[in-house]
Amino acid sequence: MRNQMNLPDDNERNGVSPQVTAAMVMTACVTLLIIVIVLIANRKPSHHDQTGVQSANATSPVILAEPDTANALSPDDLDFWNMYPAEDGTSAEQSSGSALTADNTPEVGPVDEALPPEATDGRHTLVINRDGKEEWVTITPYLPKNDYDHTSFVLQSGRMAYYSDGKEVSYLGMCVDKYDDYVDFNAAKNDGIDFVMLRVGVRGYGTGSITLDEYYADNLSRASQAGLDIGLYFTSQAITAEEAAEEAVALISAIADYRITYPLAIDIGFVSNDTSRIEKLSKTEKTAIIRVFADTIKAAGYTPAIHADKEFLIKEIDLSKFTDVDIWLDNPGDLPDYPYAFTMWEYSDNATVDGVRGYSDLTISFIDYTQK
Repeated sequence: MRNQMNLPDDNERNGVSPQVTAAMVMTACVTLLIIVIVLIANRKPSHHDQTGVQSANATSPVILAEPDTANALSPDDLDFWNMYPAEDGTSAEQSSGSALTADNTPEVGPVDEALPPEATDGRHTLVINRDGKEEWVTITPYLPKNDYDHTSFVLQSGRMAYYSDGKEVSYLGMCVDKYDDYVDFNAAKNDGIDFVMLRVGVRGYGTGSITLDEYYADNLSRASQAGLDIGLYFTSQAITAEEAAEEAVALISAIADYRITYPLAIDIGFVSNDTSRIEKLSKTEKTAIIRVFADTIKAAGYTPAIHADKEFLIKEIDLSKFTDVDIWLDNPGDLPDYPYAFTMWEYSDNATVDGVRGYSDLTISFIDYTQK
């Protein structure tokens, strides 16, 4: 019988047993693993990995550096999402309302000064005194108030008008005195003027003497011929009842045979940059003097009016004595802020009107005096 022989495999043929081969493979794997660990442990940190650790090379010792407090990065410094603007142009941090100051405290913006309680309680009105100081004055409940709707005032091309139910219910007028020189009243009427308030004269605030406007008679005649409605006024500095009556008589005497439909007004107040005669008077005295003027005008069958600014009306006279006298308010501005009843409002002192050289003072009347 033929003998069978076991043939050796490749490793045996090379003189290496399988056990030895396995051991070599295992040793190589372990060596490779150790090398990888060493390389990882000694690699140079990237820019984002540096937190104060320095590495010179694989064989250099690791040294902890002193922290650089001046240039140290905080977590907020690494939050790069806030670098990009939001859709409205602000940064994300600004959009969230969390802007910080240098010491990481919330940034506080400017705070508007709170209005005084008098400004919003509906019981006070602001008065600008002659010295420029502001004063909140109590509105008395015992005087008639005006009920004008501020949304009904319309200003177009320098012309103010007041509307009710979509219809203009005011009338436009202008003041004329000797300083206007010659006025073309026909041109003024064509420019929208409905009535004129003509100054007849003035009492000197120092001397107390009366001076009549040299053009008032001619103005009265030509304004009447132009078809304008007319009112008259006298600039007063009366300090006695007799002087007040004298001023009222001067207006009445100027009328002659002309048809006067608008009020005969006393124009009264303090003078700028000087001392006027009436500053010596008390509130009671000023009230009594103006009352004499009004009564003299009424006795002659005409409508009396007081032309003065807000400060004078509220602080210098007793308005409770004049509930039967019309108020012609001297209060240039966008809207009148006088709380009490008034029938005429001088809203501009620098308007231009056809037929008048220089600037004009414009007034609107809320009532039609031709029908009064």
